[in-house]
Amino acid sequence: MGWLSRIFSKPDTQTTQAPLNLSWFNTDMHSHFLPGVDDGARTMDESLAMLHKMQEFGYQKCILTPHIKMDMYPNSEADLQLRFLELTQAMDTAGLTIQVELAAEYYLDDHFLNRLESTPLLTFGPQRYVLVEFSFVNPPVFEIETFQRIIDKGYTPILAHFERYVYFHGSLASAETYRAMGVNIQLNLNSLSGHYGPEVKKQAERMLDQFTLDFVGTDAHRMDHLVLLENHLNVPHLKLLNERLLKNQSL
Repeated sequence: MGWLSRIFSKPDTQTTQAPLNLSWFNTDMHSHFLPGVDDGARTMDESLAMLHKMQEFGYQKCILTPHIKMDMYPNSEADLQLRFLELTQAMDTAGLTIQVELAAEYYLDDHFLNRLESTPLLTFGPQRYVLVEFSFVNPPVFEIETFQRIIDKGYTPILAHFERYVYFHGSLASAETYRAMGVNIQLNLNSLSGHYGPEVKKQAERMLDQFTLDFVGTDAHRMDHLVLLENHLNVPHLKLLNERLLKNQSL
């Protein structure tokens, strides 16, 4: 099956009960809707179209989390804030009413540690949540110490898409260790659709079965990510989220 077929295919007929109600979450806290700054939305029109789709889904708010990863997306907080202002002005002109806030998805490396000491980070919520990610290939080194430094600075870390780190597959022990020290764990909704592959889906299901998570996010980069999600809202594990209280609902 080609990639277009996978994106626009309908869910299996065996999952035809009432779909996940996305308005249940209130806030999407992981997205790449800010245009022209990373591998997410490329243009302002794409950003507006995706935000319109999120509004149709019933979300009240989107936290925009563009990448800050110095070897690929060397964004500065100041530049992102200027681009965010442009987006909010365009949203007003387009008549969009969904709320937006600016944060970032920080890649945990030496550049981040330097930034942590010298620059106010882009955060959201009264808990000063800061979204961070690991390498998808190389297991983290000294992450416990890094998380503790983040916490000591008065921030609350959220580890993005735990289920996508292949070196953790088959176990939730690391997520449980992180949560015990005050780190929050986030799950990508499309991981439960199988978008990232069967092993990621299994890990995501394991997280939900044991409820080893705090937040869910779309992590949407393109409109096809939102269409894919819309076409798979009947997936059983996604529907279970209608029964879970998550921290998204309090943002």
